[in-house]
Amino acid sequence: MILLDGKKVSNDIKNEITLEVEKMKERGEKVPHLAAVIVGNDGASLTYVASKVKACERVGFDSTLIRMSNTTSEIELLDKIEELNNNPEIDGFIIQLPLPKQIDTQKVLMAVDPNKDVDGFHPMNFGKMALDMSTFIPATPFGILELLERYGVETNGKHTVVIGRSHIVGRPMSILMGRKGFPGNSTVTLTHSHTKNINQITTQADIIISALGVPDFLKAEMVKDDVVVIDVGISRVPDETSPRGYVLKGDVDFENVSKKASYITPVPGGVGPMTIAMLLKNTLLARERRQ
Repeated sequence: MILLDGKKVSNDIKNEITLEVEKMKERGEKVPHLAAVIVGNDGASLTYVASKVKACERVGFDSTLIRMSNTTSEIELLDKIEELNNNPEIDGFIIQLPLPKQIDTQKVLMAVDPNKDVDGFHPMNFGKMALDMSTFIPATPFGILELLERYGVETNGKHTVVIGRSHIVGRPMSILMGRKGFPGNSTVTLTHSHTKNINQITTQADIIISALGVPDFLKAEMVKDDVVVIDVGISRVPDETSPRGYVLKGDVDFENVSKKASYITPVPGGVGPMTIAMLLKNTLLARERRQ
């Protein structure tokens, strides 16, 4: 069993980006600038955005964090997005989800300039991805592709089963794994809450990508020997023996599934660190395109 170490690979990518930024500085060019907008005080979101800002510092990017109150109206947020769209100093920006209930998330994502949409959530970028055109790939799917590529995991002709159909991970992964090229060229089955006999489907899979958010959902008896497992899920499970009062668990019963897998991602330390690294990579791409 080989561990797909997202921590290590994300560090490699950050080192590569740092070198690119140093070359930009030597040429007297403006370094990439990423902005993040957070509305409200959701603890997990604040932690996540702080780690994005820290990652920008690490690679030499400029970054701007815009905090807006929980009572921000949809119009106020749309005005802020318009401001960022028109600001030539900003190469890419993200709107941290989830948003408060008074704001229509779809309307907000539609308002972001597709050329600055480094999250890859705009319908224009999603459509380009589906058509195999050059675009911003959502950071988590982009990170999964990068892990598979850097570890040389064979995907050609394989049967990939994706668990979960969210617009952020499941659906993009089902498209990307079936595209021409590497990683890709696999036959994809997309499963979800209405899928019948999911155990039968997963036991036929060469590659399983689970983005369900249900701790320990994928058990050893649901997979065949030498399966490749990508665990995108991350949940806080109460645990009185832990100093924090909880432990982080993925969708996969790691202890038992890892005994059968050829490659597997840990939680934490697998897909999570890759997401931030690929967000930085998308911001670098945005800067290069704008030049």
